Amino acid sequence: MIEVNQRSYKLPQQPTVVVCVDGCEPDYLGQAVAAGQMPWLKRALQEGTGLVADCVVPTFTNPNNISIVTGVPPSVHGICGNYLFDTATGTEVMMNDVKWLRAPTLLAALAAAGKKLAVITAKDKLRKLLGHGMVGGICFSSEKADQATLAENGIENVPALVGKPVPSVYSADLSEFVFAAGVKLAEAKRADVMYLSTTDYIQHKHAPGTEGANAFYRMMDGYLGQLDAMGWVIALTADHGMNAKVGMDGKPDVIYLQDWFDAELGAGLARVILPITDPYVVHHGALGSYATVYLPESASLAAVSTSLRAVQGIETVLTRSAAAERFELPADRIGDLVVVSERFTVLGTAASKHDLSGLDAPLRSHGGVSEQRVPLIVNRKLGLPAGARRLRNFDAFDLALNFAQ
Repeated sequence: MIEVNQRSYKLPQQPTVVVCVDGCEPDYLGQAVAAGQMPWLKRALQEGTGLVADCVVPTFTNPNNISIVTGVPPSVHGICGNYLFDTATGTEVMMNDVKWLRAPTLLAALAAAGKKLAVITAKDKLRKLLGHGMVGGICFSSEKADQATLAENGIENVPALVGKPVPSVYSADLSEFVFAAGVKLAEAKRADVMYLSTTDYIQHKHAPGTEGANAFYRMMDGYLGQLDAMGWVIALTADHGMNAKVGMDGKPDVIYLQDWFDAELGAGLARVILPITDPYVVHHGALGSYATVYLPESASLAAVSTSLRAVQGIETVLTRSAAAERFELPADRIGDLVVVSERFTVLGTAASKHDLSGLDAPLRSHGGVSEQRVPLIVNRKLGLPAGARRLRNFDAFDLALNFAQ
């Protein structure tokens, strides 16, 4: 047994992989299975365990991936978005640096216990956070697979190993590279435990049941079937769901919060932060359903909150302390207010600051409570007590190591 962040885990007796499918609303799987596109998953649901769990709010990539590999919420590990306002320096920054991480990962602990670890992530923004402290393991991204070295990544010549060129960031191929690389490492017996994390490019563009979505899940199903055939325990979950964010006219349904606060309080007095922001915004325009707001001292929290709650499309407005308690967030890294929009609505800063020219399909995005339900599937019968606890996506390793071995 090893203990990480006050949770105990058995060491794996069988090769084990946890797969985080970015943006995987449960309906994607249901529609693909119903259409006959995922024969492996259909069998795994019959012979294994199919559950639905809650992910972390904000329903963004970084906080949820780090929750999965630490087994705890952002209040413990500290990663509360892809992007934040650093109050110490007065600057807005990406939350990719390991300096923001406040808790060790299970991956590092498993490596320290002598297990062979492999971490493959689609986007390089996650690589350093996921691989932090993981001595002797393999850790690389599809995005920069051709730049992997033995010294930094524990592996080299990745495209040759996988038999595929480095794919475009804006493609389904970026995720397929993750799965293909995982299968190759499994075949070569270079890992006892793997963590595979994809990108949600397809989910931002294609609704459940469409040909674009089903093609993606058909591809994924084939690779997971190969891992299953090699005897791997597979736990599949997601970092967040995904929803259409358009009005009846088909255009993005956006509340531009910075414009609203400028009109309410005066230009530039409040600062709106969109934690969805990362280096890859073409497919969503940096529009998500969660924002934090820093207010001037002169503003009344109660008055501003009351006014904002009355705006059509706003679901929740919480003070810092209330948001930290409800969503298990680090209070020192969120604004004076946390704002969550309704299912079909997204939040922006100022209309002039969002380039939506790259949207070639109706906007689909995430970030709010409406994208919190995600799949949690294991290809083994687990025998969990019914209703014993609230299941979270960051229980994936617990189920895979403690119940499926």
